Amino acid sequence: MSRIGKAPIAIPAGVTVTVSEKNLVTVKGPKGELTQQVDSAITVSQEDGNIVIKRPTDSKNHKSLHGLYRALINNMVIGVTEGYKTTQELVGVGYRASHQGSTLDLILGYSHHIVMVLPKEVKVTTTAEKGKNPTITLESIDKQLIGQVAAKIRSLRAPEPYKGKGIKFAGEVLRRKAGKSAKK
Repeated sequence: MSRIGKAPIAIPAGVTVTVSEKNLVTVKGPKGELTQQVDSAITVSQEDGNIVIKRPTDSKNHKSLHGLYRALINNMVIGVTEGYKTTQELVGVGYRASHQGSTLDLILGYSHHIVMVLPKEVKVTTTAEKGKNPTITLESIDKQLIGQVAAKIRSLRAPEPYKGKGIKFAGEVLRRKAGKSAKK
């Protein structure tokens, strides 16, 4: 049995979970509401204040779906109660970030500004302190969406291994390479 799939999901106070006849799971909490369509082979039920996910057989496909949907529903419950937060740093001379509402304006060493319009579910804040790298902080209740937006921002200028310039996640350790050695 899937170790992840068999673990029940505790429903915190203030969170309501509804499962429709077509296996559409809706989670409502203090921070918002999320929905997830679950495969028809997987059954989702509520027992004793917990969400329990069950699979019909031990086939490889059912095993993989069992753990997947348990993790997705757990992420939804955490998202509507606590939310998710991602911080990225801009490392490089002249790299800057600013925001206006849900629009992010980046200067990353190209000949032009890069302007990104973020989804309305994602809140963005930027900071620029003297002596520190500029940072971009993303907040959302949807873990998949915030990860996708963060990956898109990082792809605009991925960190390079020689000087470490680029957009990296806060706390990320980059693999560094030595440059060419001079001939003697």
